[in-house]
Amino acid sequence: MAISATDAADRVEQLIVLTERLTELIAHDALAFEQRRPRDATQNIEETSKLANVYRHESARVRANPDMVASAPLAQRTRLIRATEAFDAVLARQGRALEAAKTVSEGLVRAIADEVAAQRTTGAGYGQGGAASAPAPATSITLNKRA
Repeated sequence: MAISATDAADRVEQLIVLTERLTELIAHDALAFEQRRPRDATQNIEETSKLANVYRHESARVRANPDMVASAPLAQRTRLIRATEAFDAVLARQGRALEAAKTVSEGLVRAIADEVAAQRTTGAGYGQGGAASAPAPATSITLNKRA
């Protein structure tokens, strides 16, 4: 079935709006991580998740059938390409921000664990009969959903 120029133009416009909104949400999240305010990134998580699923689905449909957008005006298709390039750039930015936040978090956890281990080893006490006793060695714990 042939896709009319009007239908193609409508689809491209919808994809532009979707891509720009998703870009805006992800840029907000990336900024929150860059400013070390990860809680701010959770404000729009539901909308971002829904739009990301729609985007994934729609882009797969267009990839499978490029004729869905081929008869849209060139200027409009160019706007979609630019919106997609901006989206790719903000995804890369968010990836860098998340990696940095992960590195900081892991370093913080490691520093706390090291400090706990150091505190435990410096607190030797006296046991029965006045003999020095060493504290129990620091061990890590694992939590799971059953705990």
